[in-house]
Amino acid sequence: MHELSVCQALLTQVTEIAIDRGASTVARINVEVGPLSGVEPALLASAFEVVRAGSCAAKATLSITTTAVTISCLSCGAESQTLPNRLLCAVCGGYRTSIVCGDELRLRGIELHVPDPRPAVTT
Repeated sequence: MHELSVCQALLTQVTEIAIDRGASTVARINVEVGPLSGVEPALLASAFEVVRAGSCAAKATLSITTTAVTISCLSCGAESQTLPNRLLCAVCGGYRTSIVCGDELRLRGIELHVPDPRPAVTT
């Protein structure tokens, strides 16, 4: 289950961003997973439950969006969506295609809780 190491790397990146922004905690992490990325969304979610413990994202929600596979045909130039195991052009049926979208694992955004920088006023 390499999703565990992927999740650890993701949490490291999120922690660095949180520290840079002066955040106390992370509320939500949004990621995008393509079907050709080699990452199984359900396993990533399970790994997140383990990895987040004791971190600034201990109470964070992991939101996973899956993308479709989009290819570009090198023969006719058309772009089309297809199944992960059928990378054929939907227009001409050509097999000489390149992947435009669907192989990514991308951190799309994080929601941080940043403490109020104003000092408390005492009277």
